[in-house]
Amino acid sequence: MTDWFEYIAAFLGFFAAHNIPTRPATKAQLQGLLGKRGFSIGYSVLSLAVLYWLIMAAGRAPVVVLWDWAPWQNHVPFTAMALFCLILCLGVARPNPFSFGGRNNASFDPKRPGLIRYTRHPILLALALWAFAHLVPNGQLAHAILFTVFGLFALMGMRLIDRRKKREMPEWENLQNATRQAPYLHAPLSWGGLVLRLVIAVNLYIGLLHAHGPILGVYPAG
Repeated sequence: MTDWFEYIAAFLGFFAAHNIPTRPATKAQLQGLLGKRGFSIGYSVLSLAVLYWLIMAAGRAPVVVLWDWAPWQNHVPFTAMALFCLILCLGVARPNPFSFGGRNNASFDPKRPGLIRYTRHPILLALALWAFAHLVPNGQLAHAILFTVFGLFALMGMRLIDRRKKREMPEWENLQNATRQAPYLHAPLSWGGLVLRLVIAVNLYIGLLHAHGPILGVYPAG
């Protein structure tokens, strides 16, 4: 059991860090101390640091093989991560009153919702895709637990946010119905903005592919 201590501690640290935004009093105190921008930056750094620790701790945990690795398994995250980058870049920092990660939510147009026509929670969908795709080539117990928990955490987050938003937004149902009636394909609010997001998605994919080995010690391309 002691061999698993760091892994368990990292998991507890991860959930403790992500519990901060769910506690209004604690969040308000930190925002008062650091300012809203300072809190956002500090919390982002903390989240990435704890995530990195957890991933590295999983690699140092005792090896318990649940299924053997096969070369074809690497193609799953290779393909899924391209979709991850696309969904993330098309969904983040755009009007989205249904979930977190939105920007200028008051300007959301249900007639031209973009990616929100397909999913209310693009960031959580991208995280679930990342987790379950990485589960396939990682058949060791520690990694299997890690990616399964992350995937389920993202899916559960969608339901929890829906429940909270329905309480906070009296117009939630009408706005959702209007969004569903929008065409599946429609002109974007800005063609230039769309092209920029696509360019960022491509560069993000390339950057993640090249940074994976030096940062995490695992080289996806061999």
